[in-house]
Amino acid sequence: MKLENPHSGGAIDAEVSLAEWWMPFTANRSFKEAPRVLSRAEGMHYWTPEGRQILDGTAGLWCVNAGHCRKPIVEAIQQQAAAMDYAPPFNMAHPLGFEAATVIAKVAPAGLDRVFFTNSGSESADTALKMAIAYHRAKGEPSRRIIIGRERGYHGVNIGGTMAGGIPGNRKHFPAMMSGVDHIRATHDLARNAFSRGQPAHGAEFADELERLVSFHDASNIAAVIVEPMAGSAGVLIPPQGYLEKLRAICDKHGILLIFDEVITGFGRLGTAFAAQYFNVTPDLITCAKAINNAAVPMGAVLAKTQIYDTIINIAPAGQIEFLHGYTYSAHPLACAALLATQKLYVDEGIFERARAMVPKFEAALHSLKGTRHVIDIRNLGLVGGIELEPRAGAVGKRALEAHIKCFNAEKAPALVRFTGDILALSPPLIISEDQIGQLVGTIRAALQSID
Repeated sequence: MKLENPHSGGAIDAEVSLAEWWMPFTANRSFKEAPRVLSRAEGMHYWTPEGRQILDGTAGLWCVNAGHCRKPIVEAIQQQAAAMDYAPPFNMAHPLGFEAATVIAKVAPAGLDRVFFTNSGSESADTALKMAIAYHRAKGEPSRRIIIGRERGYHGVNIGGTMAGGIPGNRKHFPAMMSGVDHIRATHDLARNAFSRGQPAHGAEFADELERLVSFHDASNIAAVIVEPMAGSAGVLIPPQGYLEKLRAICDKHGILLIFDEVITGFGRLGTAFAAQYFNVTPDLITCAKAINNAAVPMGAVLAKTQIYDTIINIAPAGQIEFLHGYTYSAHPLACAALLATQKLYVDEGIFERARAMVPKFEAALHSLKGTRHVIDIRNLGLVGGIELEPRAGAVGKRALEAHIKCFNAEKAPALVRFTGDILALSPPLIISEDQIGQLVGTIRAALQSID
């Protein structure tokens, strides 16, 4: 297979083998029989090696919120690579790390002003879980070690995140890698909330299941509850009205930390810096990654309340490492440079405000698919949309996969859409225009009407 070399502007002379790359979250055998390859990106679009332009309906993987290959971000990375490629973060530091943490703390919900850098959302989830357990231990409550997740939740693929997550397919091959985990039920209620616009009306009572787990395990043994304020990877599951408020109240009542996994919702996806601000519910810890630096260099972070930081830091004797955790690439100089340029771009171009202004247009276009062949639900919040399809008998997920492929291969207005199970998920870059929203939805409509 010939693949375009973006540096030479042409195809690589030698044949490129597809065998060696063990691809993540991919049906490797099927994919390599008919690969879908991207070789260049700019703004709202990707290009294939043969030159086809593809509208990006997923911001890469929920992450390229400012659009692709933005010049200020590219130049910041180039300049930093020439000045200093790497600096160790253990007992050493570089100025960009402090500057990046300060910038993030300023846009975070009030009180979450301590920033621990990671390299991914998966690392952020495991870091937050360790922080929660360390916090209770430092408080003199070492029995608080149980983590409560949620069915259909996704918190990355490291050990802690996999166990706290609630997607069966991600867990079934790795049972009991971590003890002391339980789950509350998912919030999705198709029977009562189908075709909701924004937060659905029914389901706040699902949060009450946390009280049952508190009674079962006893609060003295529970460290934290971790949820996505809006679940993306499981198929755009939007919290019912009042649900997050109930979770916060129950956690407060029993001294349990509340962790919001904002790897997808962080940095403008709902029109605010964080979903916590959109919902006006403040957790104790926030995990983030992806759009923190427009996905230009791998990076993530955990935002912690000052009280959590102080409790852990002040318990150790002076001169000792207080939190024995970290990564070789924490606050990597290139990632920090990309972060600073990205955050400035968000402000200079009013990208979060632009996203808010586009929500009514995005919602209207998305819900125009009601009545389209195979569609049994549509849900949306911010610039996120989920289109649930009726599964084929005995072939769950096949219809959405076929729609994904048809959208990518469309002769007119091809588009990249994500699928999970039989749900198509949309999360375009926040710079999308009204015309591009129409193009994206039109491509999906044509694909669905052509599928059996």
